[in-house]
Amino acid sequence: MTNRSKAMTFGLATVFIWSTVASAFKLSLRHLTPVQLLLLACVASILALLGVLAWQGKLRELHMPRKDLLRASGLGVLNPFLYYIILFKAYDLLPAQEAQPLNYTWAVTLSLLSIPLLGQRMTLRQLAAIFVSYSGVVVISTRGDLFNMQFSDPLGVGLALFSTVIWALYWIFNTSGKGDPVAGLLVNFLAALPLILAACLLTDGLPSATLPGLLGAAYVGVFEMGITFALWLTALKFASMPDGGGNARIANLIFLSPFLSLVLIHFIVGEEILPSTIGGLVLIILGNALMQLGRRSAP
Repeated sequence: MTNRSKAMTFGLATVFIWSTVASAFKLSLRHLTPVQLLLLACVASILALLGVLAWQGKLRELHMPRKDLLRASGLGVLNPFLYYIILFKAYDLLPAQEAQPLNYTWAVTLSLLSIPLLGQRMTLRQLAAIFVSYSGVVVISTRGDLFNMQFSDPLGVGLALFSTVIWALYWIFNTSGKGDPVAGLLVNFLAALPLILAACLLTDGLPSATLPGLLGAAYVGVFEMGITFALWLTALKFASMPDGGGNARIANLIFLSPFLSLVLIHFIVGEEILPSTIGGLVLIILGNALMQLGRRSAP
């Protein structure tokens, strides 16, 4: 296989897995509370990431300088602890077809937070991108009833949008990190595990060992939180090699994920996909595309 073919294969595999996680969240939350799901998924993710590092022969990367170790441990408070507790609660309150597109606005949130935190300037094209994306949020959240402006579940919508703030902050603070990214992610999860366990004990208690709950949490932990990160990095690595096609070509595959996810939500979760969901998602994707164009054209 050529580098271009390898990049496309790993990229498509990652996008397909990402397309399944909204359905996996919703099905798992039928048997577990958000914090219980996070506890089991975090354990599964730690095992998966350890396996990835062992397969790559990079377990030694866990021996990082004290400064980097403390930094990665601190970032574990943002991801997975706060991010997934908030995201899973949003999925618990909202239909998957609403929570998934709303969470997809994280790229716009990242650009907004980059202005005060990274000193970046906002262009007119990026302002238009923000307007278009959040117009999609309003369409989805009101289920197309724009005149009455009554949100389907205000708390759920707020949590879904707030999760994008946590995710964007995690990536902004993670940009200066050195060392192997998979090892850093594993430290995030190892540091967050005691916090998640404490939150679970103080709220809903330990999860019961039901097979659907365990399988759902294992899937979320292994695929959503674990190996997809390594798969995506591998796709980008091959794309950046000679004749690999470039990272932009692979990055554009992300736009396939939310639409494929809606198909799976319909057939697996059983939700009737509303026209407002599709229309709002199109606006969010257009906003993300405009934001990327603004980034590429910036001096």
